[in-house]
Amino acid sequence: MNKNTKIWFNYLAGGGISLFLLWNIYGQINKQLGSIDANTWKQTGNNAWLWLCITLMFINTSLESYKWHILANSVEPVSYPKALSSYLAGIAFAIITPNRIGEYPGRILYMERSNTFRYINVSVLGVISQLWSVYIFGLAGLIYYNMAYPATLAKAGLAFCIIVNIFIGITYRRFETWLPAMERNRWLKRFAVYGRLLNRVSIQKQIKVLSISILRFAIFTAQYLFLLKWMNVDMPPAQGFCMAALFFWVMAVIPSIALTELGVRGAVSIYLFQHFSTNTIGMIAATTGIWLLNLIIPSVFGSLLIMRMRLLR
Repeated sequence: MNKNTKIWFNYLAGGGISLFLLWNIYGQINKQLGSIDANTWKQTGNNAWLWLCITLMFINTSLESYKWHILANSVEPVSYPKALSSYLAGIAFAIITPNRIGEYPGRILYMERSNTFRYINVSVLGVISQLWSVYIFGLAGLIYYNMAYPATLAKAGLAFCIIVNIFIGITYRRFETWLPAMERNRWLKRFAVYGRLLNRVSIQKQIKVLSISILRFAIFTAQYLFLLKWMNVDMPPAQGFCMAALFFWVMAVIPSIALTELGVRGAVSIYLFQHFSTNTIGMIAATTGIWLLNLIIPSVFGSLLIMRMRLLR
């Protein structure tokens, strides 16, 4: 395929993918916002809470881009703007996949294709760090919930969360100890190369990546509380934070896709926050708001950036 053909193919393919993603985003916005009375958005409290959430959206995006910048630089030198564009492209792909599993493949597609396997390796570390932060905060939420509202299911959830935290912690920190056992097994040996490449990420970088993941989780948990406050759903700050952390943990455990996620999120938020407030409309509206700020808005920018993506090089 000659150079001009490749250029035209890249433009057409990138434009087609962008239009497909934008159409999906438009359909989801119409469906989700259509279920909320427009007057709900007029019955809000102090708009300072909303502006604070918008500011946190930019901080959250910057932090995740910086984390990806750290991981990508373990593969090859990558500029921060390139890492930011790659992250936004990943968000665009995430919106049409179950539990946002398309996010990292979307990021990798935006990077240099010659190092795809190495990007997959460092992506694993990024996924584990973010998942661990969800379970760390989820553990705090479950401890509070078991103390305040003891139940058999809550105790089972707490036990499950403790076990998974231990497993993730061992996997994240000591993945290299699994390599000898993998290399002795003929079937597993093919995967040992991923662990060897992950060894290029130093302990200091691992700690930094995990710290950023924890900080991000704290930020969007606080962001959710601020949106609830904006929608006049009042609750004690400490208890509310624990419940919000538990909310995000439940959403990480429940399989879902973006198209149906909001209905599930609304039901979970009402179940958890009904202990503090009867303003169910405000809860659903806040859930919609967090979805718009942290997923939909970045995905629009990511969809536009995909037009520049070169599928053929």
